[in-house]
Amino acid sequence: MLPGGVPTPLLAFAVRHLGAAAGIQITASHNPPADNGYKLYDHTGMQIVPPADRRIEAAIEGAPPARQVPRTGGAATADVLDAYLAATTSLPRGGARDVRIAATALHGVGADVLEATLRGAGFTDVHLVDTQRTPDPDFPTVTFPNPEEPGATDRLLALASEVGADVAIALDPDADRCALGVPGRDGAWRMLRGDDTGVVLGEHVLSGLDRAGQGGSAGELIVEEDGTVTESDAPLVATTIVSSSLLGEIARAHGARYAETLTGFKWLARAGEGLVFAYEEALGLCVAPDVVRDKDGISAALVACDVVATLKAGGRTVLDVLDDLAGRHGVHTTDQVSLRIADLTARAELMARLRAEPPTELGGVAVTAEDLLPDADVLRLRGQGVRVLLRPSGTEPKLKAYLEVTEPPGGELTAARARAAERLTALRGDLDRVLAESAPAEAP
Repeated sequence: MLPGGVPTPLLAFAVRHLGAAAGIQITASHNPPADNGYKLYDHTGMQIVPPADRRIEAAIEGAPPARQVPRTGGAATADVLDAYLAATTSLPRGGARDVRIAATALHGVGADVLEATLRGAGFTDVHLVDTQRTPDPDFPTVTFPNPEEPGATDRLLALASEVGADVAIALDPDADRCALGVPGRDGAWRMLRGDDTGVVLGEHVLSGLDRAGQGGSAGELIVEEDGTVTESDAPLVATTIVSSSLLGEIARAHGARYAETLTGFKWLARAGEGLVFAYEEALGLCVAPDVVRDKDGISAALVACDVVATLKAGGRTVLDVLDDLAGRHGVHTTDQVSLRIADLTARAELMARLRAEPPTELGGVAVTAEDLLPDADVLRLRGQGVRVLLRPSGTEPKLKAYLEVTEPPGGELTAARARAAERLTALRGDLDRVLAESAPAEAP
């Protein structure tokens, strides 16, 4: 038994550190209070995948009530945190530490470990949202304890503005997700999208490997037509099919391999040998697969602070990095549409209707449909500079749509972003219409 409530990444680390057969975490994660559940890791420290999940479900169905299951007492293991801190605090590679940090744990269990990790690495100017620091299963100050939800980070951004922070960090309650906030060039604070954070940290990790001689100098690389690199000893970065495609362009520029997986870190962690970085647009970041083979909001926050401090020392910001990436690889603008459908049967019927009669044009662009069944319950629509993926959520009563619009590199960046934003608005409008026409009557 770990000592008290601890972040999920600490459990994932502990499985391998202790040589355990499995790891079980009881958590509401970023969901509403009533949605408590558990996360399960196998002996590799990765989330379970089939057929283990079905075998475990069958064992649960055949088990007696919990009070009748034989148990033995487990000793609390206190050294896991020390080992985790030793592994993570060495991750920053820059020497700059002049950065002021505002952070929130959103009533979860991440505050103490986050602060210990940051301070252990030399980042001592840390300010936490006091009203959200203590674990509270009712999440009293937020409607949904998910940094992506509107209003969830209001107190964090207010604190960041008040203390003059350089970066704002929001963990979800079990601390495996990390969202970043930055001051805009107009001084107003805003949260970055998960894709923005993912590509900034991906660029940072690959740039460090380049300087260490582990990137594009790994030997002769075979570049496929789609831009992927097949050299087996080249570093690998991965993201999911619903995340921005920009990471693939970044990987190609660094001579790294690139993989796209189905949604979920259980697949990302298994993307292949040589994995050095992985992220998903829903704020999941893995900056050190050798330490934690899952998303880890705490180590991601630490590396993000390293990035911000290094940029600050050079008179630059995260927004400058995003401009650089857009200038080199083109503008990649993403958005998400969620249709709440409580009736799972109705949601399945909606997906069936979309598969039977997929749209042929979205945002003024001809699109073709690709059904990813049976591997995944996903319908992918693609056209010139346009991509949409539709899938039922695995954790919420929603149908989710992931949108991406791209503009090629070259030309004036402000104008390219304006064109992408206009095209994204048109794409979203058409998709809203398609969903409304196909949705069951009871759906809002």
